[in-house]
Order: sequence, then structure tokens, then C-alpha cells
Amino acid sequence: MLAGGLLAGVMYALVALGFVLIYKASGVFNFAQGSMVFFAALTFVSLTERGWNFWLALAVTLAVMVVLGMLTERIVLRPLINQPPITLLMATIGLTFVLEGLSQLAFGSQPHGLELGIPDVPIEWLSEKWNISISQFDLFAAFVAGLLVTVLAVLFQKTRIGRALRAVADDHQAALAVGIPLQHIWTIVWAVAGCVALVAGMMWGVRNGVQYALTFTALKALPVLILGGFESIAGAIVGGLIIGASEKLAEVYIGPMVGGGIESWFAYVVALLFLLVRPEGLFGEKHIDRV
Repeated sequence: MLAGGLLAGVMYALVALGFVLIYKASGVFNFAQGSMVFFAALTFVSLTERGWNFWLALAVTLAVMVVLGMLTERIVLRPLINQPPITLLMATIGLTFVLEGLSQLAFGSQPHGLELGIPDVPIEWLSEKWNISISQFDLFAAFVAGLLVTVLAVLFQKTRIGRALRAVADDHQAALAVGIPLQHIWTIVWAVAGCVALVAGMMWGVRNGVQYALTFTALKALPVLILGGFESIAGAIVGGLIIGASEKLAEVYIGPMVGGGIESWFAYVVALLFLLVRPEGLFGEKHIDRV
């Protein structure tokens, strides 16, 4: 039960990573991340259903998401530099509906099943020997998430681009003053966020099917971000694990007392209570405004 919750939390963290990347670099809360996840999954599954080779479809979808991220930064957000945060948020909300409409025009609105060759069944020897029910697919998704976090950590800590990103995140004006091309960094971050959306879309597409409901996975990432912090990659993982585990435990121990069905909303209660104690999140930096 607890292991299943932790592995489910990894799936939430995959979506939250896209939010963290963009918010960390530009301070923009990308409300369209859920639509990007859906668009990526739908593009991939539509290509495979039309007879494309798996790896070719994956490569083409990856290229589409990179281009989508770059175009979003160039067309939607770059003209809004130095505008109030609410303006940027509204722009990403508009982008959400654009992506949903584009998805329907290009691929239709019917749901699709997605298979990656990893069965969503319990691992037998764990069930028999330790009485632990862990799905093979959940374990695979956890491995993919861990690999993705490792790659992102190396990118941001050990490379020149990563150092530039950290400088931009700390102070936009100072980064510009030392010659860091702010707009180029944002373009790279949006492209990487598109790649993360593809990974999250494939994992969630296998679990729930590729359908418009995938866009609402973004809402489930909000409690994860509140707990972990909007600017921390590690926080996205830790927050996801906490939310996933607390949901499962609450459904088992608290659910029977209130009639069940609390797994869908319990995460938001946890996030609300956490906001009252530490609004910046576990790994977020405390902001103090001098007046």
C-alpha cells in the first residue's frame, strides 16, 4: 500500500518537474503544462497507431515538443517580458486551450490506449515472499523518473547552460549585466520542459489512457509543488512522494470514516495545511520583503 503510494507520487512528480523548470528560470507559472503533457502523449500514440516505428514516433514527438516549447517562448512569452505575473499566467491559460484545440484538429478527440510493453501487474516474487504489491509499470516509471532527475541535475549543476540558468534564476538583471543571453536560456528551458512533458505524458498515458482528462494532471501537481517548493527539482520528487503516500494512507485509514473517495481531494487538504506552516515549501527559499 505505502510502496504503491510512493510510486504513484513519482508519477505526480514527473508532471511537477515541468512546472519547476519554467518557474525556476523565468518566474512564470505554466498553467499549460498539463496540456503539453496531453499533446505529447496524443502525438506519440497517434503516430504509432498510424504504423510508425516506436523509436521513430518517439524521436518525431520529441522534436515536436522541443519546437513547441521554443515557439511558446518566442511567440507567447517573449513579447510579455516585464509584464505583471498575472498577465503571463493568463497567457499560459490561453495556451492551454490553444493546445487542446490543436490536438483535436490534428488527431481527433477520441481516447486512445497506450502500451509501452511494460505490464501493469504486480511483481510476483515480491507479492509471494514479502506480501508487497508493486506494479511492474510503477517500478519502471520510478526508474524513468529517477533517470530524468539525474540527467536534469547534471545539466543544471555541471554544465555551462546550467550555471547560466542558476544565474538567471537568482537575478535576471544581474545575469543580463554579465552577458548571459536571457531569452536563449528561456528558450532552452521551455524546450526541456517539452521533453519532460513527453515523458510524463507517456507514463500517464499508459496508466489512464490518452484522453483530455490528462490535462487535469497539472492540477494534481499543484499540491506537489506547494510541498516541495516551486523552484526545486528535488522538492518536486519529495513532494510527489509525500502526496502519493499520504493519499493512499488516508484512503485506507481515514476513508472508511467519511465514506471513502477522499483520495481525489486529500492532497489539496494537505497542501492547504502546509501553506499555513511553510508557504515557501520544504526546499523553497523564504522571501522577505523590506518596507
